[in-house]
Amino acid sequence: MKTRLFLLALLFLMSSAGFSQFSLGIKAGANLAKVDGQPFKDQFALGYHAGAFATIGLGKKFAIQPEVLFNQINTDTTSNFSDVFKVNNVSSIQLKYLTIPLLLNYNLDRFISLQFGPQFGVLMNQNENLLQNGQDAFKSGEFSMVGGVQLKIFKFRVYGRYAGGVTDIRNFGNNDTWKPAAVQLGLGLAL
Repeated sequence: MKTRLFLLALLFLMSSAGFSQFSLGIKAGANLAKVDGQPFKDQFALGYHAGAFATIGLGKKFAIQPEVLFNQINTDTTSNFSDVFKVNNVSSIQLKYLTIPLLLNYNLDRFISLQFGPQFGVLMNQNENLLQNGQDAFKSGEFSMVGGVQLKIFKFRVYGRYAGGVTDIRNFGNNDTWKPAAVQLGLGLAL
């Protein structure tokens, strides 16, 4: 009972402190991703991400930024970094993830904030609906840690971040582990 009361009080304080500093927005950008593991070493793939975010202020220096992003990662890879941006290299096989980052923003000043936090991802199966994909998330979900920088210019957000996989996404076979990693660059708009 004490734990529930404490959590309720904490939630109330966070919501009342952050209500005056609350914003919603949309965002989109590019993914430069790879899978760490023996068959994938040093290979890159270009894809995109798009979604929505909310920023909940916790005073002048801190904010919480939950997001929901749709990520598309192409499987066409190369070991040469300059070949990543050639559009005609895109393969027809794609991985589609729904990711949910929960970021803590540390505001260095009015314009620049550092971001860090966990991210949970669900590989979307085209043959199933969103509810069925959500039920499978706890069996085959992917957990990552995210870190980056965000620049605020009026209502615009320009960001760059790195997401490093913590869980093994390989569901079969040998002793090799496969962990995803991605650099995301993008632009957001607070509404």
